Amino acid sequence: MNEEATAPRGPRRVEGAAAPAPSDQGLTRLLREVARGDEGAFGEVYDLVSPAVYGLVRRVLRDPAQSEEVAQEVMVEVWRTACRYDERRGSPRAWVMTLAHRRAVDRVRSEQAATDREARAVAADTHRPYDEVAEEATDRLERERVRRCLDTLTELQSQSVRLAYYGGYTYREVARLLSTPLGTVKTRMRDGLIRLRDCLGVEW
Repeated sequence: MNEEATAPRGPRRVEGAAAPAPSDQGLTRLLREVARGDEGAFGEVYDLVSPAVYGLVRRVLRDPAQSEEVAQEVMVEVWRTACRYDERRGSPRAWVMTLAHRRAVDRVRSEQAATDREARAVAADTHRPYDEVAEEATDRLERERVRRCLDTLTELQSQSVRLAYYGGYTYREVARLLSTPLGTVKTRMRDGLIRLRDCLGVEW
């Protein structure tokens, strides 16, 4: 499928509407058809996952208008990259939710970068105290350390930790989003936090 092609227009998401929960097998089959350019299959995928995509994005961004825009970008990405989904690496729903979370976080970072540029422009002629500069540099290094440590986790551990601590989801909501038993999510999250602790060299 040509990844530069424009995604077909999916059915408009209705605020608060609940889509039927798709089975992994059914959603995997639909994604295979989307990968072959089947617009009808994409419409079905859109109906099944767009409410959950919007919900996750809204939790991260808060702003309804931006959330709507990013959710649409996610669905376009699903249309363009369905051929990249590998069912051996996780459930189709988890794959879509990972795309959504990544897009939402990217938007937050983009907005923050713009805000930072404006702040730097305003403060360009103002001498900044050494302690303030040192604190900012330390914060940036710490964020980079956390990102590197998150990359050492397994896919399920990383997804669980990111959804819970960056997306604000409960254990039960994470389990539902990842189509994974609640007990498994709790165990993977615990193991993931232990690995993060060891990687960061801190005591919790």
